Amino acid sequence: MIEEFFSYSPYELSQAEKECLLVKELRALTLHHYQNCQPYRGIVDGMGVSIDSISNVADVPFFPVRMFKELDLISIPQEQIFKTTTSSGTTGQKVSRIYADMETAMIQQKVLIKIFGNFLGKKRLPMLVIDSAETVRNRQLFSARGAAIIGLQMIASKQIFALDKEMNLQRDMVCDFLRKHAGQKFLIFGFTFMAWQHFYKELLKMEERFDLSEAFLMTSGGWKKLQSEAVSKEEFKERFEELCGLRHFLDHYGMAEQIGAINAECECGHLHASIYSDVIPRRYKDFCPCEVGEPGILQMVSVLPHSYPGHSLISEDKGVLLGIDDCPCGRKGKYFEVLGRIKQAEIRGCSDTYAAGF
Repeated sequence: MIEEFFSYSPYELSQAEKECLLVKELRALTLHHYQNCQPYRGIVDGMGVSIDSISNVADVPFFPVRMFKELDLISIPQEQIFKTTTSSGTTGQKVSRIYADMETAMIQQKVLIKIFGNFLGKKRLPMLVIDSAETVRNRQLFSARGAAIIGLQMIASKQIFALDKEMNLQRDMVCDFLRKHAGQKFLIFGFTFMAWQHFYKELLKMEERFDLSEAFLMTSGGWKKLQSEAVSKEEFKERFEELCGLRHFLDHYGMAEQIGAINAECECGHLHASIYSDVIPRRYKDFCPCEVGEPGILQMVSVLPHSYPGHSLISEDKGVLLGIDDCPCGRKGKYFEVLGRIKQAEIRGCSDTYAAGF
C-alpha cells in the first residue's frame, strides 16, 4: 500500500486527507508486525488493543523507543536482513539494533529523496560531509550517523568528507572544494555539534573567507551541547551568516528507529511531518494526545518500517504541536517544535553522543 503515498508530494495533503492514508497503512503494518514479531505481539496483547478497532492515528499502539535496546524486534526471517543499523550511545550505554530488509531500505531511500527534493529541488548537488569516511566503512553494520550519510548519497552528485579519521579538518581539500563551489548551490551536511566544532570554528581561524551564500547547511540534533556553550539555534545561524554568508539552513529531527521518516525544518523554522509520518505530543500523566500549543512527550509515527515494528514509538523527547495545515511556508500537515529531552533520558542523538566527548 505504500505505493499510494508516492503519488503525492510530501506536504500536499491536508491533515485530514493524510490521516485517511495513514490509518489504512498503519493498521496493516500493526497487523503485519503482530503476526511476525512475537515480542511485539506480547506488547499489543498486554495493552489490550484490538487492531480492527484502530480508526485514527492516535489509536495505533505504541511503546517506548528504549525497548529496542532491550529486545530483538524483527518481523522478517534472519536470512532477509539486508543491513543492521545501531543507534547512537555513549560508552556503556546499550544501543538499539534496527534490522532492514531490501524492501524497507529501498522505501527509506525513496522517501528521503522525496522529502529533501521538496526543499532542495530534484537536481543532485555536490555535498561536503562534516564527518570522517571511517563512519561509513562497514555497509552491513553501521551507526545511525553512518546510515544518515549513506542515505544522503542518493541526493548528492558526490560526497567529500571534510574530516580525517582523527576528526581533524582536511583543510586543503575543504578549501579547494569551497573555492570551486563559491556562490553556487551545494550541500553541507553535519550533525549540529560537529558542524559547529569542526567546520565553523575552523573556518573562523582562517584568514580566507568563502562565499557560501547559495549553500544549504543540513543539520540534525546536538543543540543541547551548543546551548551549554551559550549558542542558541538563532545564534548558530547568525554566526554562520556573518562568517560566510550562509543563509539556507535545513535542520531535521528523526531517530535511528525510524530511518527515512525525517521531519525537516522549513524556511519559517518549523519542523514538518510529511505524509509518510505523524507526530502526536502526549500528556505526561495519562498519555492522552495534547492540544495544539500544549507540550508533551512526542509519539513518532511512520509508515516506513516494514521489517521491524518501529511504526509507532514514544520518543524520549518533549515537544509541542505549533499548528496544522497553516504554516506560512505553505506546507500542509502538522508542524512542531522539539523542546528537549525528558528528564533522566539517556543521551542518544548522534550529535549529542559525539558532543559528550568534549
